[in-house]
Amino acid sequence: MTSQYPEVKLVTLDDGFSLSFEGRLILRHTRQAPCLWVGSGTADIEMFRGNFSIQDKLNEKIALTDVAVMKQGAGWAVHFSRGEINATLAVGLDDSRRLTLKLHNDNASHNRIWLRLAANPDDHVYGCGEQFSYFDLRGKPFPLWTSEQGVGRNKKTHVTWLADCKENTGGDYYWTFFPQPTFVSTQKYYCHVDNSGYMNFDFSDPGFHELAFWEDNATIRFECAATYVEILEKLTALLGRQPELPDWVYDGVTLGIQGGTDICQQKLDTMRDGGVKVNGIWAQDWSGIRMTSFGKRVMWNWKWSRELYPQLDQRIGQWKQEGVQYLTYINPYVASDRDLCEEAAQRGYLTKDAAGNDYHVEFGEFYAGVIDLTNPEAYGWYKDVIKKNLIELGCGGWMADFGEYLPTDTFLHNGVSAEIMHNAWPALWAKCNYDALEETGKLGDVLFFMRAGYTGSQKHSLMMWAGDQNVDWSLDDGLASVIPAALSLAMSGHGLHHSDIGGYTTLFDMKRSKELLLRWCDFSAFTPMMRTHEGNRPGDNWQFDSDAETIAHFARMTTVFTTLKPYLKQAVAQNAKSGLPVMRPLFLHYEDDARSYDLKYQYLLGRDLLVAPVHEQGRSDWTLYLPEDKWIHAWTGKAYHGGEVTVAAPLGQPPVFYRADSEWQPLFSQLCALPHGE
Repeated sequence: MTSQYPEVKLVTLDDGFSLSFEGRLILRHTRQAPCLWVGSGTADIEMFRGNFSIQDKLNEKIALTDVAVMKQGAGWAVHFSRGEINATLAVGLDDSRRLTLKLHNDNASHNRIWLRLAANPDDHVYGCGEQFSYFDLRGKPFPLWTSEQGVGRNKKTHVTWLADCKENTGGDYYWTFFPQPTFVSTQKYYCHVDNSGYMNFDFSDPGFHELAFWEDNATIRFECAATYVEILEKLTALLGRQPELPDWVYDGVTLGIQGGTDICQQKLDTMRDGGVKVNGIWAQDWSGIRMTSFGKRVMWNWKWSRELYPQLDQRIGQWKQEGVQYLTYINPYVASDRDLCEEAAQRGYLTKDAAGNDYHVEFGEFYAGVIDLTNPEAYGWYKDVIKKNLIELGCGGWMADFGEYLPTDTFLHNGVSAEIMHNAWPALWAKCNYDALEETGKLGDVLFFMRAGYTGSQKHSLMMWAGDQNVDWSLDDGLASVIPAALSLAMSGHGLHHSDIGGYTTLFDMKRSKELLLRWCDFSAFTPMMRTHEGNRPGDNWQFDSDAETIAHFARMTTVFTTLKPYLKQAVAQNAKSGLPVMRPLFLHYEDDARSYDLKYQYLLGRDLLVAPVHEQGRSDWTLYLPEDKWIHAWTGKAYHGGEVTVAAPLGQPPVFYRADSEWQPLFSQLCALPHGE
């Protein structure tokens, strides 16, 4: 059957149909191999401190085997049925000529849909938000639900078992702060789903990708391109792009410090006296502290603690004159035992429980109310809290934490089920922060960074950070996991990413070693932002000022980072303009190299730097893969032309190569002239 869309080809078969878009087979349906199922189920979702147990009490799952295809405007309507059970698929192009599939169950009692997209056995698939354990998603299902990332995140490890035994917080390979129903196929198309309810994208079968929706409808969009660079340009045109970063971000490391004004000053002086280039102090305890068995927690009452930080307002001005920003912390919850929560409650700005009372969430030995960001008045009030208590204080930025804790049994002002709003919540939280900056004219000067996200975060979350990695060497939850996380997010349309130098989670006898901190510092010098964190139990962790050798290491790597400033700024500007991420998988620029599609622990920083961080303990050399090109080893100046290579990789000299033909070669050659690492 023909239509007004030459890009779309729908062919009716004796017992079904096939649908192609720009030469890619998208759907194929026959009675023997149907592409659509519907059913009914009841979600059983329990949350404990941001960790979710999710099960579906499924009543039925029915294949809709019979189809009738009809013209509908410039497109088609495909009617699926089996007996008296019906569903409709509307096929057409949107205003930007994206293929758009709109699915709807015609039976109100059916709230589950399974759609099978055609696939080839040799397809690779990337995206689905921020994925820490896998970069190529082929071969596994990926449930999409924003939550804590889990501790350990591998059910075969002892740490994950301990976390599960204690509080069911061990997590699994697909747990993530930032899920997103978007993937890019090596058939060179992207698929994006507009919905925000629970979904499961299953890439296990060689012949199809099964997308499961816990709703009675779904809208799915596709675009194709000749290259992956063009695909990301099209995807980010749909989702939005991050603006450029404030200039100060490239001027050194942001030091995570707690303990008060004097301690911040002392540590700043120590690091600068040691030659470390410092662009900011990040003091998450600016609002006070609360001690719990987990460790030192921030007081969730978003006001300057004058007791812990005396004369802070004056010191912020002094530091800023010295080129040092002061960054703080906020999240979308207010501690139940503090005055901001009381004010929000009096105004009716908290989400409710089934009885209409304010809903309070247990966050680990304290409770907090949830600001109802769907209430325009509550949204405006919380935006004003950011403006008055953070921006007017002079903060150069903050961590906009959490966003993934919206309980599914709370009730919202907009009347939408919290189960449907749960995934959308972190993007709404990002918008609240973004709007506060935009309305005060601070976009481009002030930076906030987030761990949670969803569709829409591309427009409003200025910078992502990888969340709460363990202070260990584990592949699924340590230094290594940050690399596929950044690359997956890049293929989901968010091109700015960094991590806590040294990790955060310090439990089950973990202690951050000096070696881990230094290796993480090496890695972070080749990302868009350098920032440290003490961890939840600072006394158990090696810190940036623990000894003179560590300070000297930070001095070297911040010099590397600041040397790269013009190159990094150019890459960030490119991301803002076209959606090309700063940290990139190798296949973006080496499409014909089959090996590049399997690499998840090395990346391109911009077009011309290749980085392969050392992520194993006790190593002094490292083996990596170079695609065919003219490469120069950054620390020795030795030339390479591709293939698997092994190089010396002492601390302070992470495996980094640059393209010999790069216009930035004069800048990169300066790295070789820097004082050598340990």
